[in-house]
Amino acid sequence: MFGDSFPAAVRYAGLLADAGVTRGLIGPREVPRLWERHLMNCAVLSEVVPEGVSVCDVGSGAGLPGIPLALVRPDLKITLLEPLLRRTNFLQEVVELLGLDHVTVVRGRAEEVLGTLQPVHVVTARAVAPLDRLAGWGVPLLRPYGEMLALKGDTAEEELKGARSALSKLGVIDASVLRVGEGVVDPPATVVRAEVGESPGGVRFATKRAKAARADRARRRR
Repeated sequence: MFGDSFPAAVRYAGLLADAGVTRGLIGPREVPRLWERHLMNCAVLSEVVPEGVSVCDVGSGAGLPGIPLALVRPDLKITLLEPLLRRTNFLQEVVELLGLDHVTVVRGRAEEVLGTLQPVHVVTARAVAPLDRLAGWGVPLLRPYGEMLALKGDTAEEELKGARSALSKLGVIDASVLRVGEGVVDPPATVVRAEVGESPGGVRFATKRAKAARADRARRRR
């Protein structure tokens, strides 16, 4: 799965098992199953991410799924977005130690970086929030016709059913549940894919993005 990046993946697993636990980023009970439940489960997301696109991993936490995705897909430009300082410190250390030049760590909440962070092709997330709330944070970060890929559990179908109205209001034109990693992870990972149209987040967010972008350009000129 990790190919030439396997040594880096082993080092990342070691960092999660050590500093990740002592800093409270991952529970000690997760250490024995780091590979199958976390690294592999996240890496298979690469099956549904297009080539050479920009990605924002919202609420990246300990770097899941962003860092495993970065290890298997050096063609991607990935932003790890995380609001908590102790987590962004850990992420920055990991990025530097593993030499992930195509990965940038940004501290902040999705709603705070709207208009200042360049819109991306793909938003990823894992265990961040219920789908309707997650979409409210992630979808506005997308460029037109981008997609949000959310790693979910067994209740993905039910969660998507309950969130369809909220997704529609955010400009999502198609949403479905995918199984990825067949023959690689058991069980396969469950992903909710939400594809947007011309106005990610709807008109209200488009206006907010434009205002934030203008304010950012004004600050830079000063």
